[in-house]
Amino acid sequence: MFAILGAGLLFGACGTKTDNKAVGENPLLSKFETPFQVPPFDKIKAEHYMPAFKKAMEEHKNEIDAIINNQDVPNFENTIAALDKAGMTLRTVSSIFSNVRGTDTNDELQKIAKEVSPLKSKHYDDISLNPELFKKVKAVYDKKDELNLNEEQLKLLTDTYKKFDRSGANLPADKQARLREINQKLSELSLKFDDNHLKETNKFQMFIDNEDDLAGLPESVRAAAAIAAENAGKKGQWLFTIQKPSLLPFLSFSEKRDLREKMWTAYTTQCNHDDELDNKEILKEMVKLRI
Repeated sequence: MFAILGAGLLFGACGTKTDNKAVGENPLLSKFETPFQVPPFDKIKAEHYMPAFKKAMEEHKNEIDAIINNQDVPNFENTIAALDKAGMTLRTVSSIFSNVRGTDTNDELQKIAKEVSPLKSKHYDDISLNPELFKKVKAVYDKKDELNLNEEQLKLLTDTYKKFDRSGANLPADKQARLREINQKLSELSLKFDDNHLKETNKFQMFIDNEDDLAGLPESVRAAAAIAAENAGKKGQWLFTIQKPSLLPFLSFSEKRDLREKMWTAYTTQCNHDDELDNKEILKEMVKLRI
């Protein structure tokens, strides 16, 4: 899984510009000296994330300021292409953190997520609602038919303009202020939604103590379930959860219809049990904020 993630982050890793000395040996901000530039997960610790996020946001802000302060006439290269290349370090750090938090989280990572979420929300609002930056983007967009752009460049220009427009760049100041409040609240609700979903996923456990109930399951699946049960303090049994590595093979191979139904029901009704992990009210509030 991490190898796949690393391949997906290859482009982002190539864009990380800081070196070890500049960032105090923070592996998240160093060039990935690994095969295929896979993130060095063995070196990345929880304490590295927050400094990396702050450094990456600072770097991104400087890149945006450079675009704004460029005295040349706005064009595709110095505005649109420059915007597309900006923030590469932040994308890399965010992608690594998001994937690790989604697959191997803990209380410390959850705490970091709650701290960094409002910072990122404000950071991106400061970019998308910056009037001077949008003025440059609009200047290029308004003369797109005169620029002799190829198909890819025109697509990037159009998407960039639409992204600013849909992020509130054309709104009056009072509505932009309200949009910032909404985005901040949505980031908080999204975190709460994810926390509830994670806790619900980790909460479900189906122990099997009768080997006949393993009918149809490959030996590798049985072995993994036996190890999971032993780690949970029930040696000699088999443990299945609704985490994908356990859920999918069970649903695919188990010959026990009632147990497959139990697993499927648990998976499809997560956070919908009118308890402390229920997400219905959070969803309602998110929908209201987006209307």
